[in-house]
Amino acid sequence: MMLLLCLLAFFAQDHDKPPERAAPYYPTPQVVVERMLKLGELKKGETLFDLGSGDGRIVVTGAQKIGARSIGIELNHELVEQSRGRISKLGLATLARIIEGDLFEQDYSSADLITVYLLPVTNIRLSPVLEKKMKRGARIVCHDFEFTEWNPEKTEVMEDTEGRSHTLFFYRR
Repeated sequence: MMLLLCLLAFFAQDHDKPPERAAPYYPTPQVVVERMLKLGELKKGETLFDLGSGDGRIVVTGAQKIGARSIGIELNHELVEQSRGRISKLGLATLARIIEGDLFEQDYSSADLITVYLLPVTNIRLSPVLEKKMKRGARIVCHDFEFTEWNPEKTEVMEDTEGRSHTLFFYRR
C-alpha cells in the first residue's frame, strides 16, 4: 500500500519544483520514534530537526526524554498548531519548537541529528539540500525510505507494538 502511494505521488508531481507536500501525514509509532532517536545517538544539549514533523511526537520526545533542543519543520498549519499546543501544555517551549514552513528552505547548519519520514521522491530532492546545509559529522535517521544517493552506516529492521515492520537507515555526513 505504501509503495503504491509513493508511486502515485511521484508521477503526480512536477519534478522541476519542490513538492507542495513532502509526504502524507502518517504518524510514526512511539516505539519507532524512540528507536530512531537512539539509533541517531541523540544526546542532551544537542540539536534535533524533524522534517515533516506532523503531530510533533519526535520533537516532543527529543526534548522531554533526552533534553535535546528539538525543532520540527511542518507545512500543514493544523498540525503545526496541534504540535505547538502540545509543546506548550507539556512546558517544553524552552527546548522544543515547530517552524511552519518549507523544509527545503530551512537552515540545518546547527543540526546534530535530523529525522526524516518522507516519500522517496522527496528524499531524492532533499539530499543535495542537506549536503549543502548540514555540518560535517551531523547524523540523519530515515524511517522506511532511504536516501538512495547515500550509503547508510547502519540499517535496522524492527516491529512496532502492532507487529508492523519498519526499516531505519542511519547516516553520518
